[in-house]
Amino acid sequence: MEEAKKKSVPVLPWMRSPVDVSLFEDCPLDHLPCLDPRLKVALQNMGISSLFPVQVAVWQETIGPGLFERDLCINSPTGSGKTLSYALPIVQTLSNRAVRCLRALVVLPTRDLALQVKDVFAAIAPAVGLSVGLAVGQSSIADEISELIKRPKLEAGICYDPEDVLQELQSAVDILVATPGRLMDHINATRGFTLEHLCYLVVDETDRLLREAYQAWLPTVLQLTRSDNENRFSDASTFLPSAFGSLKTIRRCGVERGFKDKPYPRLVKMVLSATLTQDPNKLAQLDLHHPLFLTTGETRYKLPERLESYKLICESKLKPLYLVALLQSLGEEKCIVFTSSVESTHRLCTLLNHFGELRIKIKEYSGLQRQSVRSKTLKAFREGKIQVLVSSDAMTRGMDVEGVNNVVNYDKPAYIKTYIHRAGRTARAGQLGRCFTLLHKDEVKRFKKLLQKADNDSCPIHSIPSSLIESLRPVYKSGDV
Repeated sequence: MEEAKKKSVPVLPWMRSPVDVSLFEDCPLDHLPCLDPRLKVALQNMGISSLFPVQVAVWQETIGPGLFERDLCINSPTGSGKTLSYALPIVQTLSNRAVRCLRALVVLPTRDLALQVKDVFAAIAPAVGLSVGLAVGQSSIADEISELIKRPKLEAGICYDPEDVLQELQSAVDILVATPGRLMDHINATRGFTLEHLCYLVVDETDRLLREAYQAWLPTVLQLTRSDNENRFSDASTFLPSAFGSLKTIRRCGVERGFKDKPYPRLVKMVLSATLTQDPNKLAQLDLHHPLFLTTGETRYKLPERLESYKLICESKLKPLYLVALLQSLGEEKCIVFTSSVESTHRLCTLLNHFGELRIKIKEYSGLQRQSVRSKTLKAFREGKIQVLVSSDAMTRGMDVEGVNNVVNYDKPAYIKTYIHRAGRTARAGQLGRCFTLLHKDEVKRFKKLLQKADNDSCPIHSIPSSLIESLRPVYKSGDV
């Protein structure tokens, strides 16, 4: 008992009484209170007729009775609709803005995920006159600057003071979706780029963004968005060598009712993950204001509701053949195969493409590839021109591809968080999906314990006929993987 107590992680008080998202029901758009009619049309054009429970719960705490009074921490399964849960209320709230300036910032760990989130905002924001920008390093920084910063029109033959021109530089976007590295590039070097007017900060895939490798961006953003104007402008000069725009944010002096020493209005923060950390030290970095914790049920780790999990017991040396046989049985169904590293991804994809019997298109999706190659591969996968993607964990976390029927763990995930993020590529938005995990005999017991952390005791064996494995042996060269 004493040992268990030592190992237990302290839980912050506000995490002990969460809002249970699973108690909410889908809500048709016609019944959603206060929804802007223009946004309703935009959602319908996306094929959306109702909101999922997590989206309804967040709407209630932002547009409904909550009115963004508290920062939100959202722990919800992959595929439950977290992106739209924050995109919709932010767009609705900013729809009344009178002057264009950067008011909402969404930070994500990878380019691919940022591109996906930008597409969601771009589908609804223009309906209410809002502009969405992207800062991920996909194009040159000069191209990004031209998209993000509006320069004044200068008439030929007239001399202008450079300082006056600088003062007229303004944001060309209301909402920015960014990765940490490129965000810092703009903060440090882009003239006219300012977080002075920021109202909303979204930290998506929070667990990854709070890791040390990503951490430099967070204290900088928080420093530049402090409500104390005098301190903010003096401190900002150490981060921003460039001039601020001519527009100034006027913040009402005073404190928010019921919260001593908290200036008002404030920067609203929304943090999201399918496996939100409970580490007080990590969460403290976010400087959350009276946070409200929204989660699904009592279990910390939650798998998609309609996910079916299976295990394949393999002979160690013949593991690639079991995968080939499984892919054969799945036919042309969309499938993502996960490996433990980018190197394994490349080797496995090369091996699979030696098996002509598969008659399916298999492509690698890896951080070793250029962004343009990855984007082209993902587009082909979405369109069904590629049936199987072979990938490592880093590339597909949070990725949303419609119609992924199966996920295969070629390498057993070491942690329940990894299993959840992998399995969450299927069974999204209430659809049925399957997750197969290839295991050696000595891995079965540990894998069972891993699934129990997500209250999953149902993982039957998926059998592959030995005759099928034997028929593939001639093609297989030992030592390829």
